[in-house]
Amino acid sequence: MTYRYLKSMILAGAAVCALLFTAACSVPEPQHRNTQEIIEELVTDYGSYGEDAAYRMEELLQELGASDEDLGLRWKKIIDVWKQLGTAPEPHDNVLPDGLPDTDELCIVALGFQLNPDGTMRDELVERLKVVLNSAARYPDSLIVCTGGGTASENKQVTEAGEMAKWLIENGVNEGRVIVEDKSLTTAQNAIYTYDILTEQYPEVKKLAIVSSDYHIATGTLLFTAESILRADGPGGEKLSVVSNASWKAPSGTLSSMFQAGALIELSGDKDTAFQIYYNNYDIHELPPKDTDQTAH
Repeated sequence: MTYRYLKSMILAGAAVCALLFTAACSVPEPQHRNTQEIIEELVTDYGSYGEDAAYRMEELLQELGASDEDLGLRWKKIIDVWKQLGTAPEPHDNVLPDGLPDTDELCIVALGFQLNPDGTMRDELVERLKVVLNSAARYPDSLIVCTGGGTASENKQVTEAGEMAKWLIENGVNEGRVIVEDKSLTTAQNAIYTYDILTEQYPEVKKLAIVSSDYHIATGTLLFTAESILRADGPGGEKLSVVSNASWKAPSGTLSSMFQAGALIELSGDKDTAFQIYYNNYDIHELPPKDTDQTAH
């Protein structure tokens, strides 16, 4: 081997090493995402693909847990509830079932429905209230929370919850049992504001029974459960639990799993992304206003 050949081999090797070193140095450091980004990918994956996204969701839960162990545990529990609701029995028709506590430990949650432009209640909301009335008669010592804000486009003085409460009282429910939450404009806000009222003003309430139209029960159950999980002092320390439901069987109406994903994102604090999803997936009635001044927890 000649000196000139050996020198050329050494120079070539050095050049290759330099190129490899430069390439290695140019590889970007892995980017650590914030927890909100992980949560939003997690819920939109399940909302879009369901169990087909199971492997990716497991990766995302691990990523979330590595970033914030407590938050990872909470969202794993929420996802588990969401999955279980997909195989849950049909809602109870027209009245809550037997076997619930007939004390003020139980609160019947009456979910609102958009008012007519003049502020009167639509037929669907009246039908829901009939279910509430039946259930209130079966459990006369329970409390009742009516939840829903101002959704009448031509009458800003009335709210869903106010009209619901008035109807119940006019139909024989003791006024002292009725709680009004009249700020919310979405089901996620129903859960947020109702949680605030019950935990701050009615600490005796521990169990919730959701009343709505049949297609809305799973969404209501998911969001009220998720809110309690997110607001608990620690995993397993939820102050409220959804224990039952009753529904009016609507002739039509659906809520997509992607809509539920948007609602969970709203609970997590990102209203803007949530409303983008609502406007792409709202498949019930008129849309909530985009300029909602909703403050998440």
